[in-house]
Amino acid sequence: MNIQEFSDLMIGYGKELDFMFTEEQLQKFYQYMNLLIEWNQKMNLTAIVDPKEIIVKHFIDSLTILKYLEKDKTVIDIGTGAGFPGIPIKIVREDLEITLLDSLNKRINFLNEVIKELGLTNITAIHARIEEVAKNKKYREKYDVATSRAVANLTTLSEYVLPMVTVKGIAICMKGAEVEEEIQKCKNAIKLLGGELRAKEEFLLPKSDYKRNLILIEKVKQTPMKYPRKPGIPAKEPLY
Repeated sequence: MNIQEFSDLMIGYGKELDFMFTEEQLQKFYQYMNLLIEWNQKMNLTAIVDPKEIIVKHFIDSLTILKYLEKDKTVIDIGTGAGFPGIPIKIVREDLEITLLDSLNKRINFLNEVIKELGLTNITAIHARIEEVAKNKKYREKYDVATSRAVANLTTLSEYVLPMVTVKGIAICMKGAEVEEEIQKCKNAIKLLGGELRAKEEFLLPKSDYKRNLILIEKVKQTPMKYPRKPGIPAKEPLY
């Protein structure tokens, strides 16, 4: 896909979100897409390799949380994988200070390459497990926003994201189509972890039948120090 085709598609989808991209932003997204496709031939970064699907299911999907991100906030993207939603958010919002967290070093190598090639600033990629980082005073309860597009149930995700958020901050969990049962099951865990469920936004990605949900949780009090539990436990034994 050439840059003109790419730009036309991005602009069309952006209009559906009431967002206008600059030429510089479009160029960076195009570079990002090509780096993703190139590196994906050497290592498994994403199952989505068609340029049109990358635009919709990675780039545009990542940008759906923009309206919840106030100016000059700190954001941590937990289990970022190939950089979603953190890098797309950074491309369009230079005011945000973003931390990308992932447990696989090869992904961090990719993310650092993207950061360098795109000339992004005020963004850091950390190689670590969330269960370990969340126990470190340098990072625990230091972020205005914690977000994750990682594949995990809401109860497990809550145990990952809420310890990282400052009191009065928010956690944004990006989920697929079916979340009602997960929401009912995670209410006790959210309260236990110092959060309150604030909103659920259900929508279709522009010009598609791809259903998504954003779950917003406000941090109302400090998370007990025993959470998150040791690596692997939040996924194996959710806090129902």
